[in-house]
Amino acid sequence: MIVTATAYNSLAYQTNSNPSITAFGDSLKPGLRYIAVSRDLLDSGLVHNTKVKIKGFDSLYTVKDKMHRRWRNRIDIYMGNDIEKAKKWGKKKVEIQYCIPQKDTLTN
Repeated sequence: MIVTATAYNSLAYQTNSNPSITAFGDSLKPGLRYIAVSRDLLDSGLVHNTKVKIKGFDSLYTVKDKMHRRWRNRIDIYMGNDIEKAKKWGKKKVEIQYCIPQKDTLTN
C-alpha cells in the first residue's frame, strides 16, 4: 500500500494539551517506533497495535495513534521530541506492508 507519510513529535502544539498520550490511550516516549494512521486506514484493517513495515526502514512500527478525521491515506511517524528530524522528514510517499491481526479462534 502506498501512503503519504509525515512525522510528528510529542509536543503540545503538534497534538493537544497531553502530548504524551495517544488517541488510543497509549503513552509515548522518545525512541518508540510508533505511527499514527488516518481513520480511513483504520477502516481498512490498519488498527491499534498492528505491526507495520515501512519501506526503507529496518524496524517494524506499531499503530498506536490515530489522526484527525480530515486526513486520508496517511501515516504520521512518531519522532519523539526531535523537531528537526521531523521537519527534515517532511512529507513523502512511502510503501507500507502490514498483516491484519486475526481473531483468536481457540475456544475453551
